[in-house]
This record gives sequence, C-alpha cells and structure tokens, in this order.
Amino acid sequence: MTTNNSNRWLIAAAGVVMQLALGAVYAWSVFRIPLTKNYGWTVSQVTLAFELAILMLGFASFAGGLWMKRSGPRRLAAIGGLCYGLGLVLAGQVGGHLGLLYLSYGVLGGIGLGFSYIVPVATLIKWFPDKRGMITGIAVAGFGAGALITAPVAQHLISRVGVSQTFTILGITYFIAVSGSALFMRNPPDDYRPPGWQPPVTQQQQRPDYTLGAALKTWQWYGLWAILFLNTSAGISIISQAAPMAQEITRASAVAAAGLVGIISIANGAGRFLWAWFSDFIGRRRVFQVMFLAQAIVFFLLSRVHSFGGLAVLAFIVLLCYGGGFGTMPAFAADFFGARNVGSIYGLMLTAWGLAGLLGPTLIAHVRQSTGYYTEALDMIAGIMLLSTALPFLVHPPKPSTQA
Repeated sequence: MTTNNSNRWLIAAAGVVMQLALGAVYAWSVFRIPLTKNYGWTVSQVTLAFELAILMLGFASFAGGLWMKRSGPRRLAAIGGLCYGLGLVLAGQVGGHLGLLYLSYGVLGGIGLGFSYIVPVATLIKWFPDKRGMITGIAVAGFGAGALITAPVAQHLISRVGVSQTFTILGITYFIAVSGSALFMRNPPDDYRPPGWQPPVTQQQQRPDYTLGAALKTWQWYGLWAILFLNTSAGISIISQAAPMAQEITRASAVAAAGLVGIISIANGAGRFLWAWFSDFIGRRRVFQVMFLAQAIVFFLLSRVHSFGGLAVLAFIVLLCYGGGFGTMPAFAADFFGARNVGSIYGLMLTAWGLAGLLGPTLIAHVRQSTGYYTEALDMIAGIMLLSTALPFLVHPPKPSTQA
C-alpha cells in the first residue's frame, strides 16, 4: 500500500520540533554553576540531577515503546510533554531542597523525556523504510541541537530573572512545543510502502520482524547495547562538564563557556544526521568503528589542550560521534530485528543511554574532584574508546532461525 509522501514529511518536521524541545536537557551544564552558588551544593550533587534525568529517559523510553503499541504515538508523546514540562516547572520551586530537584527534574522530567523521545524515532522509521539511516538521523538530530537554542536563552534568563524562574519559563515553553508536535504523530498502515519503493530481496526474505522477547534471546541485541553504552558514556561525560571544563582549562568566561555548550550542541545534532546518512552507504558497523577510533584520539588530546579554540574543536568531534551513535543505532537495530517492533526493541536498548548517563558524568566528576584535574579521566576514556574499535565488527545480523 502507498500513500501521499507529503504526510510523512510533515510528521518528520513535527518530530524535529519535538526533539528540539526535549534536547534542552543537554544545556544542563549552564545551570550547574548558578545552582552551586545559589544553594551551596557540590558539583557532584548538582550533576546527579542530570544523571537521573538521563537514567529515567532510558528506562522510560523502553516503557514508552511498549505502551505506544497499545495507545499509539500521539497520546504517549503528549503525556511525555506534560511530564517533561511539569518537571521543569517544579524544579523552579524546589528552593534549597536538593531531593526535590532530583524528583522533579531528574525523575519526572526524565520520564517525560523518555516517553516523548521514543515516539519520533519509532514512528518515522516505519514511514521511511526506504531511507532508514537518514530518517533516524533526522528524527534525533533535533534532540542533539536542542541545547543550541536553550543554552544562550537560559544563560540570558538566569542573568535577568534567576535560575528558578528560568526553569519555570522553559518548562511551560517546552510543554507547549512537545504537546503541539504530538498532534501530528501517527503510525502508517501496516502494509505501507512509499510510492515506487520495493524492499530489497534480502530484506524481504532474511529479516523477519522480531518480537522484543525474540530479540532478547539473541546475543546480537546485547552487542548493540554495549556499542551504544560505550559510545554514549564517552560523549555524555563531555556534555555534563562542558561549561566548567572550558572555564577551568582555558579560563573562558561564563558567557564563552555557555557558547561552547551551543557549539557542541550543533555537533550533537549534525552528527546524528550525518553519521546516520553516511551509514546508508558504508554500513552501520564501519561507522561505529570510525567513531570509536576518532574518539580515542580526541580524548587523548583533550587532556593536553590549553586554548579555548582547540578545546572547542576537540569537543565538537566528540559530540559529532556521540550524536552519530543515536542517529545510527535505531537503523542498526531495525536492520537486525525489523522495524515493526523497533519501538520496544530499541526502547529497551536506550537503557544503555540511561546507565551511561549515570556512569560517564559520575566518573569524570569524581576523578576531577579527587585529583583536581581532568587529565586522568580523559586518558582513561581514550583507552576505552581504542579498545572499543573492535566491537562493531564482532556483531553480525542474527540468523532468521533464531526468531521466535
């Protein structure tokens, strides 16, 4: 069955708007210094709110992928927008109560992020079977670029009205953006095919649609999970420390550090599209190997750079690769397990994101606090990335006979 292609591009546009709003979470480092100064919290305490949000995002994406099969994408995205917006608004009312920040921003906001995030990914991959890598990149590019908008806006608002009011203003704004975009989300008919497109013979004959349970019985699912976990851990450690790292290593001003958050958010968004699009030509496995190798080199250099420009370039490369993992992995999972149940299969895979969001920032913040420098943590990540270059070529598609 075919249908009007203009409909799917409208859904794609709405998905990008939704992800731009959700991607505000990546501007968290802009809030860190104001929160520590206002309430006397430590860097590690403030970082935990971000880590909780990413952890909940991962698990909520899985729950949302299952729920979406029953309720549809529109309702799930709208509920996610409500939780996300409310979490930000409540974060602005916590005063000096750290636990309330964790519950509002970390738990409630993170659940909203996960519910909404999985919707464009799982929906668009069904609308674009002919452009699987490219569309998954587009679907999540907005998320990576969200901080480009939020970082300077939040920095300006914090200087004018304070951090509490800034949370409230952003919460209301992003609730409207996510809930409005949710109105456009819907699944194609089960037998949908874009006009003029026929699935490759190998795809028709050798790639059945796995259920979540069947996918979990294959070792390949865990291999893809590990690849996503390693790639995410590296990038998210930089995201969580971008502004303070720039201020410490290069003596950059708060405004310049906020600008770095915007710069790397461009890379995060661009990497999601570019690497995913590139993977349609050279393959998903080669893309991940190149990204791991590039990050091994860059993390080694990061601990030895002293200029703001040099730091910005290296951080840009890391975030290109970080975004590339999220742009490429949904298509990687669909290649292995089919597109029908990718919402739940890839949704559960996003628990790697949640755990990486807990491990990466904690590791780099702890080592920085213990040693007084970022060097040891950055060198450690460089070594892990170098070892990870072998992993993408160890995984291969499961045999159809393993599907149940």
